[in-house]
Amino acid sequence: MRMPRPVKNEFLDLVRTGTILPLSAEIDVPRLTPIAAFEALRAYCYPVLLESTRLDEKNGRYSFVTADPYLIFKSRGDDVELRLPTTPAGKYGQRASMKKKPLMKLRELMNNYRTCHVAGLPPFTGGAIGFFSYDFAYQLENLPRRAHVDLEIPESYIIFSDMVVAFDHVQNRVWVIVNPGAREQKLGFQYPAAERWSRLYDEAVLRLTSVMSKLETPGRRVIPVNPARKTVSLHPRLVPDLAQTEFASMIRRCKKYIADGDIRQANLSLRFSAMSSEWDPFLLYEILRDSNPSPYAVFLDFGDLQIVSSSSEHLVRLREGIVNSRLLTRWRSQDSNDREAIKQSGELQTNRAEHAGHNMLLEVQQSELDHICNSKGTVADKIILYKDHNPIIEIISDVHGTLEQRKDCLDLVRAVFPGGIVTGVPKVRCMEIIDELEPTARGPYAGSMGYISNSGNMDFNIGVSTFIFKGNVAYFQAGTTVTADCDSNRSYSEILQDAEIFKTAWKKPYRA
Repeated sequence: MRMPRPVKNEFLDLVRTGTILPLSAEIDVPRLTPIAAFEALRAYCYPVLLESTRLDEKNGRYSFVTADPYLIFKSRGDDVELRLPTTPAGKYGQRASMKKKPLMKLRELMNNYRTCHVAGLPPFTGGAIGFFSYDFAYQLENLPRRAHVDLEIPESYIIFSDMVVAFDHVQNRVWVIVNPGAREQKLGFQYPAAERWSRLYDEAVLRLTSVMSKLETPGRRVIPVNPARKTVSLHPRLVPDLAQTEFASMIRRCKKYIADGDIRQANLSLRFSAMSSEWDPFLLYEILRDSNPSPYAVFLDFGDLQIVSSSSEHLVRLREGIVNSRLLTRWRSQDSNDREAIKQSGELQTNRAEHAGHNMLLEVQQSELDHICNSKGTVADKIILYKDHNPIIEIISDVHGTLEQRKDCLDLVRAVFPGGIVTGVPKVRCMEIIDELEPTARGPYAGSMGYISNSGNMDFNIGVSTFIFKGNVAYFQAGTTVTADCDSNRSYSEILQDAEIFKTAWKKPYRA
């Protein structure tokens, strides 16, 4: 084991100047993976895995594992609940409820305990981790509420963690990181007294050592088995909540809004559901990470709620003051001329509908970021990808700029949430139409999952390609882009086709 950094005297000297650094120790455990780290820490409450399973230096470099949070944050509307999960039951101050704007309360909590970023460490060294559901948009825009809320999931659900296992896949390095004194803030109203920091440093070292010990001696994995699932005929199927005729009617109504000039294009979704079982949802995560690798994969286990995501869609990242956002659109093309044109020039014909739709969303994305970035605005880099003999063509635009000095990560959330790829153009009017046409509230689907570091860094995906386990039911949702000339019946078939990889993954854990 390497000695924690910074050493105690250096840490205490910095605290006296108002600077808090996280403690970190690099570990050398051969073949330690994020999956193995998650399994080693899973006995703690609220285990979370943010994993890059499709690696590249720009968007798939890091993975993070955390558990045992000191504070739980939930909100629905202006109702905010704070809870201390490790406080003994019945102790005064274990739980607090209040009426407050959730972003305002989150900012208070984040500002109450701040660390400086340490050069060489990954961008997340502890802080807030969780999700904003799609319905959190009601906090940001004046929208009607007509869709039925049937899942009763918080609009935001965030844990505050002072410990993280961080992986840098490019450098092949792993750290255990602990934030001294973070737990002292209780429900956000306290801050450690000066004379306590020496003890807090020692406690952080002990915790760091304990976590490292668990990672170095992983236990044997136990996979829960439900004997009833050994009968193939009992496999649960993901069943769409709307029949084809109902979904086609919904799309026709949306196309009428397009024809009337209300919107230019919209994203409508179809929800699937299945009875869940005693099987571990983490098995499904492992199957999806292999069959649908993603730079923004997520597994959240919040006790009564589990989320399994292999999303490749990105909302926004803030790292050392630099804002990045990635827009990815894809479509099926059997036209070999498309792929040949890309091979020859790297571009598509500019009049292609798919290209025009991407550019439309890109304009919205850049406009949102321009309002929160400095006067130089944002820059977009675009590439077009395809694979031989694969009908899927992708257009990817990376947008980047510099955040204004007086703005922070929560201002950034307000500016860009939810992603335009899951709403349409213009965004607010499309959200009103989605609320009118889709029968149930989206919940975590099409929201965002990720982290906000104590140092001010942030990274969130867009919650598509996502399973939600609640009660005895699992839910999956898939969307389609509605344009003026799209075929209502074909859109339903395309959703079923696009969801096939997830329906196939769903069946695998239940095979005899």
